[in-house]
Amino acid sequence: MEPQYEAMAAELEATNDYRVLRRLVPRGPASGVMSSARMALYVDVETTGLDARQDEIIELAMVPFWYGPDGHVMGCGEPFQAFNEPSLPITGEIQALTGITNEMVSGHRIDPVAVVEVAAPAVLVVAHNAAFDRRFLERLDAVFTTKAWACSMSQIDWARDGHEGTKLGYLAQACGFFYDRHRAVNDCFAAIELLARPLRRGGRPAMAELLDRARAPTWRIWAENSPFDLKDLLKARGYRWNGEAGTSPRAWYVDVDEASVQGELTFLKSEIYQREIDLLTRRIDAHDRFSDRC
Repeated sequence: MEPQYEAMAAELEATNDYRVLRRLVPRGPASGVMSSARMALYVDVETTGLDARQDEIIELAMVPFWYGPDGHVMGCGEPFQAFNEPSLPITGEIQALTGITNEMVSGHRIDPVAVVEVAAPAVLVVAHNAAFDRRFLERLDAVFTTKAWACSMSQIDWARDGHEGTKLGYLAQACGFFYDRHRAVNDCFAAIELLARPLRRGGRPAMAELLDRARAPTWRIWAENSPFDLKDLLKARGYRWNGEAGTSPRAWYVDVDEASVQGELTFLKSEIYQREIDLLTRRIDAHDRFSDRC
């Protein structure tokens, strides 16, 4: 922003009657990166639908960025962006949602060699709703199955930081900037900017909290064959239903931190089954979290 405009914006904000949104200027290349810095990869996919088993990627964006042990974001690398023509035409609903038309993707294919080149050096892959992006990207290339993953939507306590929602566009506006949406690369740069900024509580970068949550193991506890008439009690406690066919049981389940495992098992045995019972539990870390393997 030009200095005179910034001065005008500051004057408006000083009245406490106005808030000014600045246009996002993507972070540039990292300079003077320390030897302890690590490379992460922010990813975003646009798809023909929500089902990774049958829907297809129509746009992929990846932006490398570097961070320090304390979560300080040092800078970004060159973005990668590619369209992909799906086997069936993109529906009008998806075109309206993503801004991607059939003409834009016509004749385009995502180059798997280029994807691996960009992704291979990353020690961490981050997405805003990693449970969605990871399933599509693991089907695109096996390189994404070898990475630790983190989610900037669910692994930062945005509500505790005073935000009423977790959508990327909302968080950007709440943090004082806007960007051109409907482009996956722009979403990546916006999310990296959010990770780089200090949280209102404590002043640590959001990336630091993300790393803490990503590094900590969680446990998934399955309430198999639980009484049907107690399903509302499970729902109220945060359990979710898995109705998909696969390696995991069709049952209610909950994810808890390591310190809460014994208390959750005690609750299930006393309040749900009312007897001693061996329950299926599984330790989950960042290499499997958000994947179909959980």
